[in-house]
Amino acid sequence: MPQTNTSDVLIIGSGAAGLTAALNLADRFKVTVLAKGRLDEGSTAWAQGGIAAVLEEGDTFESHIEDTMIAGAGLNNRATVEMVVERAPAAIARLRELGVPFATESEENGGALHLTREGGHSHRRIVHVADATGWAVQEALQRAATDHPNITLVPDMVAIDLATSRHEERYSGAGHVWGVYAVNRATGRVELYTARATILATGGAGRTYLFSTAPRGATGDGIAMAWRAGCRVSNMEMMQFHPTCLYNLDVKNFLITEAVRGEGGQLLLPDNGYRFMPDFDPRAELAPRDIVARAMDHEIKRLGLDYVHLDISHMGPDFIHEHFPNIQEKLLGLGIDMTRDPIPVVPAQHYTCGGIVIDLDGRTDLPGLYAAGECSESGLHGANRLASNSLLECFVFGEACAQHITEHWDDLPPPPAIRPWDESRVEDSDEEVVIKQNWTEIRRFMWNYVGIVRTTKRLERAQHRIRMLTDEVNDYYGHFRVTPDLIELRNLLQTAELIVRSALHRKESRGLHYTLDYPEMLPEALDTILVP
Repeated sequence: MPQTNTSDVLIIGSGAAGLTAALNLADRFKVTVLAKGRLDEGSTAWAQGGIAAVLEEGDTFESHIEDTMIAGAGLNNRATVEMVVERAPAAIARLRELGVPFATESEENGGALHLTREGGHSHRRIVHVADATGWAVQEALQRAATDHPNITLVPDMVAIDLATSRHEERYSGAGHVWGVYAVNRATGRVELYTARATILATGGAGRTYLFSTAPRGATGDGIAMAWRAGCRVSNMEMMQFHPTCLYNLDVKNFLITEAVRGEGGQLLLPDNGYRFMPDFDPRAELAPRDIVARAMDHEIKRLGLDYVHLDISHMGPDFIHEHFPNIQEKLLGLGIDMTRDPIPVVPAQHYTCGGIVIDLDGRTDLPGLYAAGECSESGLHGANRLASNSLLECFVFGEACAQHITEHWDDLPPPPAIRPWDESRVEDSDEEVVIKQNWTEIRRFMWNYVGIVRTTKRLERAQHRIRMLTDEVNDYYGHFRVTPDLIELRNLLQTAELIVRSALHRKESRGLHYTLDYPEMLPEALDTILVP
């Protein structure tokens, strides 16, 4: 008999959003956190830049709100933006209590937090740990969660589908979420985890694309599972491309942080050293990411280049070593000395701005199910995420989910008897090559057809391929035992379909969605909402 694991609250995902929620719940409830691989394999650990918060004299909440709204091209939900911005200083204070060693000014300058400025921000308001903020945050949260007696951290569990009312021994169509079915990587068996409340903190869907800065596990699992269970998703066409990912075919997905441009880095054409950004925007390299990424895409395609150059060598070795020690070390290992040489860079998928529709408490459309972080669409980012607002969203909404669950605990019924996973009619697969082939195919056509610049024709081509592959994968899924790779492929495909559907639905260019067929922005900003 497959085992069932029960706790008060189940959290799927062990990054900033998931662990923040766990730590805020654990003093009262038994919490289980499932990680897909290692506990630190999510996107949090990869975040280099920092966390945005109003901490500088002269800066205001209003100014941070306006910067966020402008970056989001008016598609943001103002109430969400206000909530997140106003709770940011307290979130930073709690991280300091957990021991995150944020950079500070020298003692003679009062020892206050050192703040940097990034593209789209009107003030210096980014707190950071050198250029490895995410790693330090992940470490601190993980340490605190490991030490807490009420938190059980379970690595190597790959979630397949949410357990809902449909899976009750007495079938119901009520749509309540009671937990999740997940494959244990060590045993290959499916286990059932149940709880009164479930929080999805599964991250984004970056691996839908060929070039992405996202970790390997970012296959849109939470978004696909929530959609299949009956949740609405919103603004999936708003896929952010980071302008500066290292171009190196041996080293995939190394991000050159935004702060390199924020601190004086310039984008140049490789053959003649021409600085091209001022031709596209008066803010030059400090323009929002979508503008910088499109300008780079334009120059790369126009001139048939593989990459462009990002050069900060004019700032001098001491400055570079102080501000970007980790990047400098990494690049030196690849034979690039950023104190003397320019860095070859390409745009790459970086952040999923759309996702599962949630309210200010992190609630989804289904009772018992919450979501936080990159898998959700809270209304914070709108049509483009402002730099360093993403970690911030994880802390604020991780806490908001925990608070709502705590305050409404008595309204959450205990889980009924749920049917175990049935694999009586499946066999072991002998064609792993099929999965690999389909995976590569999706990532390639999504990059070519649903990338930085889109057209209706390209989107329709992608849609046609998705339909063909979906039939193939569903057939495969129905006949063979589930494996982590098959689960990810199924979710990738589902997410790709949602991205393309959303992109075809939007008949304008706004923020991250840029289509040559509708280059103008419509007067009214409307969310693209898909209903299952």
